[in-house]
Amino acid sequence: MTNHPPLNWQEVALDTVAKRGSGHTPNKKKPEYWNGDIKWISLKDSDRLDNLYILDTVERITPAGIANSSAVLHPAGTVVLSRDAGVGKSAITKEAMAVSQHFMAWQCGPNLDNHFLYHWLQAEKAEFERIAVGSTIKTIGLPYFKHLKIVLPPLAEQERIVAVLETWNKAIEKFEHMIALRKNVKNKLMQCLLTGKIRLSGFHKPWATVKMEDIFEHVRRTTKNTDSVKSYSISSKIGFETQEEKYSRVMSGSSLKKYTHLLKGEFSYNKGNSLTYPYGCIYVFEETEGLVPFVYISFKNKGTVDSDFYKQYFLHGLLEKQLKALITSGVRGNGLLNVAVKDFFQCNVPCPTIDEQSAIAKALMVADKEIYFLERKLELLKQQKTYLLNHLITGRIRTPETMPIPKS
Repeated sequence: MTNHPPLNWQEVALDTVAKRGSGHTPNKKKPEYWNGDIKWISLKDSDRLDNLYILDTVERITPAGIANSSAVLHPAGTVVLSRDAGVGKSAITKEAMAVSQHFMAWQCGPNLDNHFLYHWLQAEKAEFERIAVGSTIKTIGLPYFKHLKIVLPPLAEQERIVAVLETWNKAIEKFEHMIALRKNVKNKLMQCLLTGKIRLSGFHKPWATVKMEDIFEHVRRTTKNTDSVKSYSISSKIGFETQEEKYSRVMSGSSLKKYTHLLKGEFSYNKGNSLTYPYGCIYVFEETEGLVPFVYISFKNKGTVDSDFYKQYFLHGLLEKQLKALITSGVRGNGLLNVAVKDFFQCNVPCPTIDEQSAIAKALMVADKEIYFLERKLELLKQQKTYLLNHLITGRIRTPETMPIPKS
């Protein structure tokens, strides 16, 4: 294995094999330049990039906007690259589009496959991010692209490399679609099973309704041994994470002595609002022990219910309607919602028999495991794709000349 490209690959200036262009922003004060039919790629479209093709844009301009600015209508198949915020993100246009001045645009010549250029730009993303400069918004100056060089294999090998990478892309898309479907099914299953709208076979007894204080106990313990216990916070999307992971520093000092000492299987309610959980989120602690901010409302099972059932109940946000009603005012200065501890424990929750709780929890855990394994396979596919990208684009791995190229 070598760091040098294969003998029949050639290093060339990108400008010699592709026509380089950019774009402009028409005058925002001229309404006749905007809301037309011409798709215009801007920094607002950052989340639409890095998915091979860009199909649509947030904003559109008119022919007058093109005519009265330096904007250019680039043809379908143009490869675009963000050189500002979101540096290094790229895509191929599916139809004729214009771009803002924050983008580079290349129309590939006969010796450069536009899909190969897209993947090459993807492989170079770390380098683009490294060279970008700026105190607030990182950017790459235009002169850099005038001298940008690319190492090109023969066109037939470019096409074979693209075919391999896009095979992995299709597999990744398939798994992402499968995961989205499974999560949708699980959400519907949670809504039905956790509210009693659908009952599992063999269970018919009516559900009781109890208050949180009937089945859970407030946890307020602390520990003096703060040096050997990790501190945690709760992220609305991923649950408990160490504050070292979140803030890149280890929490220490006397403030930790006020933190709640949480044990495995106990719950905490983070009263911070988020897009995922606008009235706060509740997660179960899965580690042996940890410290969490005392402003969280922490609690544990009194031993009369199945914690896994209520873990799923809280994750699905089924307490939200009551939490919303409890909020006495807006967000406080520390970013937390005003939910009093006493009021929190007065919330009502359903309480089927413990056997039914366990059966429901197991059914939902089966769905969770299926999603977990699909997500693990997806992550492995992405790792494989990254490995192939870095090795195929540089020639460290070669494609066989007899490899068939699928028709697009």
